[in-house]
Formats: sequence, C-alpha cells, structure tokens
Amino acid sequence: MEICTTNGITVRVETQFLPGHSNARAEKFLFGYHITIENGSPFTVQLLRRHWNIWDSNGMLREVDGDGIIGQQPILEPGTVHSYSSYCNLITEMGRMSGTYLMMRLDNETEFDVVIPEFKMVVPFKMN
Repeated sequence: MEICTTNGITVRVETQFLPGHSNARAEKFLFGYHITIENGSPFTVQLLRRHWNIWDSNGMLREVDGDGIIGQQPILEPGTVHSYSSYCNLITEMGRMSGTYLMMRLDNETEFDVVIPEFKMVVPFKMN
C-alpha cells in the first residue's frame, strides 16, 4: 500500500493484477486499484478533478484528466473517508501511476492539489 498526505488529506492506494482480463500475447495487462481518501483536515472539501500520469515500462507516458472520480465529485466532511476502485491497462508487464486530485475547501472555495502517491503495477511472475 502506498500512502501520501497533503493538507490533511490522506490518499491510500492498493493494487492488484487482473489475470482474467489480461492477455500477454496481445500486450494487454490490466491492473485494478483501490483508493481511499481520508479527510483529516478541519475543513469540508470536495474532489473536483483528477490528473493521472501513467507510465508503461517502455517509457511511454499517458496523461489522463477529468472531472471527479468514476463519475462523482465527492464531498468529504472532516474525519470522513471516500473509497473507490478502478483499473488501468498497460501494454507492458510493469508500469506505474501517480497524479493529483484538485480539491476545494467549501468554506472559502480555495482550490488545492492533493498528491496521489506513485504506485507500481507489476505482474506477479515478474517479482520472482
């Protein structure tokens, strides 16, 4: 598990390889990831946007931007948690992701970035 805290917002990431949805001959390696966002700040915040950097082990970088996460722009009161799961496809057996969430404090509409910690995606047979 990878963990990072920015301005009182903690992001935890867990990953897993999805062999049933992968095909090495077709250069398709699918990884699931589960993210937990915890608001440890004294302010109510809303997640507005996401930005992802996705690297395959061949050095290819893809950037993904969009509103919210999985169609939502969750509001987190102080002390609350929001979790979601998604997936990433790679064309190599290993890769990594990192990024940011654009958040807004609802009391004064101040926007700030929250770091999503870099995490690795590696097919299990590459770890031996």
